[in-house]
Amino acid sequence: MSTQPTSTAIVQPRSLVTRLRWLAGQRALWPVLALLLILAVNGIVSPGFFNVRIVEGRLFGNVIDILYRATPTALVALGMAIVIGTKGIDLSVGAIIAICGAMMAWRIQAGDPHVVVLLIALATGLLCGLWNGFLVAILNIQPIIATLILMTSGRGIGLMINLLYGGTNPSFESPFLQGLSVGRIGLVPTRLVVFAVVFTALWLLIRKTALGLFVESVGGNSAAADLAGISSRLVKYAAYLLSGLLAAAAGVIIVADTHTSDPVSQGLFVELDAILAVVIGGGSLAGGRIYLGLTVIGALVIQALTTTILTSGLPPEYNLVVKAVVVLAVLLLQSDNARHAVTDIFRRRK
Repeated sequence: MSTQPTSTAIVQPRSLVTRLRWLAGQRALWPVLALLLILAVNGIVSPGFFNVRIVEGRLFGNVIDILYRATPTALVALGMAIVIGTKGIDLSVGAIIAICGAMMAWRIQAGDPHVVVLLIALATGLLCGLWNGFLVAILNIQPIIATLILMTSGRGIGLMINLLYGGTNPSFESPFLQGLSVGRIGLVPTRLVVFAVVFTALWLLIRKTALGLFVESVGGNSAAADLAGISSRLVKYAAYLLSGLLAAAAGVIIVADTHTSDPVSQGLFVELDAILAVVIGGGSLAGGRIYLGLTVIGALVIQALTTTILTSGLPPEYNLVVKAVVVLAVLLLQSDNARHAVTDIFRRRK
């Protein structure tokens, strides 16, 4: 009788420690925790941060704004997650956005129906993905070099497209395209609905067909995948096509929002945010795994952080530094080696 409580008291702490260790090892924990922490800080600093109200027939508030502004980055990041899953990388996504924007302005100026303009923009993204896939999968050029070619030339291509119609007035009006970007369906911004549809379709493609398994197999070991009968070239091609298509979709949203073609600044540095979103979501540049949902969380972390910095009143010159420090902190929390080092320090002090 006297020994049972003692035994239970010993077992319970061990069980709790085991559970905490299991929880700490979950990939979803740290990006979600980081997002909640950033939102909580905003809630403390700005008491009305979580207020959501209806303005001019649509939902309005800081949380809605974070979702709204994160949509283009999240679309690009989803494509990047698939490419990184094959052990590749796509540095050209920002340039693809610039090219698609220039194509949209050109064809609208030429008088094409705006539905056709949308299809042309998406086809342009596919064409860019086809080019990157050719360099990586067929010519076997290193992905970082292959996509760097389009990254450096893409904005120049966009400016050359602008010259096709004189380039003097790259702005346009398109109720259809602008409706996809800044419109609303009921109370919900249209771009959020578009993103939900794209994400669901992509998730079904990756998780309910063999494509996701093939991508992870190629990223894990390309030679072994070939021996197993999986065409690594075809899988890499598919990954870059999807990345180009999703970058084009993000380009449609960005360009329709500003209703002008600006190849110099549109989509600038989005490739870095997309890579960060994948890494914050637990993805490894070594390839072999795809985390679509966590990649979206990563994009939300980046946008929430940007919103926090802007609303905090920090001078603009500190913005990128603070952003880099917070991202580094999230990555350190995800690192098993960093966590073990911190744990060892506390053990030695005891």
